Amino acid sequence: MDAQYGPHRFSGGGEETDAFRGQDFRVADLRGARFTDCDLSGVKVVDGCLVDVDISGYVERLVVNGIDVTEYVDAELDRRHPERVQLREIRDADGFRAMWDTVERLWSEAIARAERLPEPARRERVDGEWSFVETLRHLVFITDAWFSRTVLDQERPYHPLGVAQSWYADKDAVALGIDLDAAPSYAEVLSLYADRAELVRRTLAGLTDGDLGRECVRTPAPGYPEEPRAVAECLAVLMDEAIEHYRFADRDLAVLEAR
Repeated sequence: MDAQYGPHRFSGGGEETDAFRGQDFRVADLRGARFTDCDLSGVKVVDGCLVDVDISGYVERLVVNGIDVTEYVDAELDRRHPERVQLREIRDADGFRAMWDTVERLWSEAIARAERLPEPARRERVDGEWSFVETLRHLVFITDAWFSRTVLDQERPYHPLGVAQSWYADKDAVALGIDLDAAPSYAEVLSLYADRAELVRRTLAGLTDGDLGRECVRTPAPGYPEEPRAVAECLAVLMDEAIEHYRFADRDLAVLEAR
């Protein structure tokens, strides 16, 4: 079975390894270990010491001391971020338009918070995660990939300042025209993000229910599996990425603000 990396994923990029698959770690000191882009499906921790452990990612059936806590975690996330529920309940074109209104409102609030911080804070990585500027650049890439290339059928819509997923191999990102060494100003990034948001809003204004089932000809990026993707699916991925990264940005902004 291929490694699993959650929704919208198909591989761990060029550095994937199965060297530790099925390994038995006994009386092992794993304090401070960091697992990034790892498939931990079927992992069993017996008599472990889990103190101050932080887990994020795609979760299905997480059992702690014999209790499946998955539904509790999902319910709490929905309570804190009702936009997750709104996304799941979309049934028509009006639903997607309303969802994008929510996305733009949330990110407008996040941007206002970020602009009250010193400039260096917008570029600071909290606990090794993307900075606020990097997150906006990633949303530019996501829009290029899951909207401009799929829904609008543009062959190479990728902006050089976009930031691809961490699992997308560097050589593949460079092949798309992305500048891995770019260091754009905050104003440049904000303008680019606003341009992409306006493109989505303008296109959604003319979206009909009949458009949602249309099959997109192109994959989000070269290397993605060649499989049918309806317009509705691509829009849902775009908006899911936007609200999930808002959740991460909200979390990190709170840390920066507390300082």
